[in-house]
Amino acid sequence: MTTGGNPGLPQAEHLPELDVPPPGRQRRWTVLLRFLLLLPQFVVTALLGLAAFFVTVVAWFAALFTGRLPAGLADFLSGYLAYDTRVAASAMLLVDRYPPFSFDPQGHPVRIELRPGVLNRLAVLFRFVLMIPAAIVTVVLQYGLGAVCWVFWLITLVLGRMPGPVFGAVAAVLRYRMRYQAYAMMLTSAYPKRLFGDGRPADPAAAPAPLPGGASGTRPLLLGTPARAWIVLILVLGVLGGGASQTVQVRRQDVDTVDAAATVAIRTR
Repeated sequence: MTTGGNPGLPQAEHLPELDVPPPGRQRRWTVLLRFLLLLPQFVVTALLGLAAFFVTVVAWFAALFTGRLPAGLADFLSGYLAYDTRVAASAMLLVDRYPPFSFDPQGHPVRIELRPGVLNRLAVLFRFVLMIPAAIVTVVLQYGLGAVCWVFWLITLVLGRMPGPVFGAVAAVLRYRMRYQAYAMMLTSAYPKRLFGDGRPADPAAAPAPLPGGASGTRPLLLGTPARAWIVLILVLGVLGGGASQTVQVRRQDVDTVDAAATVAIRTR
């Protein structure tokens, strides 16, 4: 995780950046057992996520009155977001390297860049309302990715690597998820965007400088037609999956209501 920028200026247009190395060879046995290997990480991220929720509530009040996050709260939330993103990148098969149990591991290939700055108090006040559209998109993406993740897992297991279009689509989902979390935790004023990738810089000199740990496959995130088609499919499946889930819940509630009414009728006879 890296941070930068002038703390005295708003960073309204700076989107949090995600760095993931380009797709490479992965050990098939780690792909086969990926979720089993990550079980300890899931437990840790769940506990840290609970703590991050309460820290975010405190940070919201602080930002509402001061227009910025206190340094200690911002450091914890930034560290948690970086940690959670590394675990998610491993779970999504974007990298083969196991994420260390650390907020700021040296040399890990998955990194995020945040530039916390001055926050608009009005936007902070209505943050939980403003984030609803992005939250819906994030949930839809999670439903859709859950529907096709077994296909991506099987492809990676057989080939020993993730194909470029699949890598681009999954990285786009991860980056949008990370940007949504950063916005929700008030680590940025920039609304989540660019799900379908970045445009090529008009000025080659404006391209990001090489990273100390190696090349980044996601900055800029340039997606071709196949990768974008995968994203569209994930969105469609997410909408269908979310709708089906809500239908099942409504039907279960109806059945429970009928059963309860029948039980009451029997008892009153």
